[in-house]
Amino acid sequence: MKFSVSSSDLLKKLQVSAGAIGSNPVLPILEDFLFSVSGNTLTITTSDLETTIVTSIEVNADGKGMVAVPAKILLDTLKELPQQPVTFTVDEKSFGVEITSAYGKYRLAGENGADFPKAPQPDSVDQISLSSDTIQQAIGKTLFATSNDELRPAMTGVFLEVDFNHLTFVSTDAHKLVKYSFNNVESQVSTSFIIPKKALNLLKSALGSAGNVSLSFNKSNAFFESDNLQLVCRLIDARYPDYNAVIPSDSPNQMSISRGDFQNSLKRIAIYANKTTNQVILNINEGSLTVSAQDLDFSNEATEQLACSYDGEPITIGFNAKFLIEMLTVLESDDVVLNLSTPTRAGILKPADEVEDEDILMLVMPVMLSQ
Repeated sequence: MKFSVSSSDLLKKLQVSAGAIGSNPVLPILEDFLFSVSGNTLTITTSDLETTIVTSIEVNADGKGMVAVPAKILLDTLKELPQQPVTFTVDEKSFGVEITSAYGKYRLAGENGADFPKAPQPDSVDQISLSSDTIQQAIGKTLFATSNDELRPAMTGVFLEVDFNHLTFVSTDAHKLVKYSFNNVESQVSTSFIIPKKALNLLKSALGSAGNVSLSFNKSNAFFESDNLQLVCRLIDARYPDYNAVIPSDSPNQMSISRGDFQNSLKRIAIYANKTTNQVILNINEGSLTVSAQDLDFSNEATEQLACSYDGEPITIGFNAKFLIEMLTVLESDDVVLNLSTPTRAGILKPADEVEDEDILMLVMPVMLSQ
């Protein structure tokens, strides 16, 4: 088997695929790229048994076959080569791989591609279709709020609720929560499932901004397909918490403020906050927001005052500045609205200007004020 391809084009495809290779694979062959040549198409597969990426590229091929190629040494080689054609020659008996460039030859030991674990197939699946731009927006707005706590596996992923043409993405780590919904979906089903964080991270970086994404799913796996990319991931088998139960039904105190001014103030004030709690205090009155923080251990403190619109009783409430800054980074409107009820109940952050056919709500739990 022999094929030629542009070194830089191949490198781009391999860098996308490499994301699915785990740091400590359970099988040595999972440290490899699976190359499969048929016609003039090279199909590249990587997997960690939880997530599998399949991508393809056009090549000039002589013969067909498959081989598993060590990923690290191949990536390192291509990174050091200027853009040029490279030729791969595979010994079908020993699975040795010889790469020829304008500079010379490089030999590495491949493995039998038939030993590479087979990717799950989309059997008995339901399917929805949505734009690449929409799914990238949804991932970008929710992924940051997932948990890293492996003892609560459900929260380490993003919860998807499909209700025919209405799709909701939810993420939470019990301190913050994001609920993002939109309507521009083609679907005939109503169901829900949890997608792991790693798979969505890989999908976000691999997808282009144009075109549609087909999402198929069954009880065990989700299958994303777009152009020359397929991503398969095992769903998280756990029960997602009842997120609606923690969203306050009534938050009568409402502050409206410039998103950029609020975010920049928080960034400055957070420098002076306690590094364990990141607590900032919001003191809100009619027309005025005072943002303050102090770190008693080092005698650091800071205060700033901002103009705002406020409808409600005066309130003093503490929040983790890091969480608020993350949320304000994700929100895109010029102004944001913060709804509050009491200093011990969650605050609700939303954009002041809603986008048609979509709805986003961010919940942040307060950091209790010290007495």
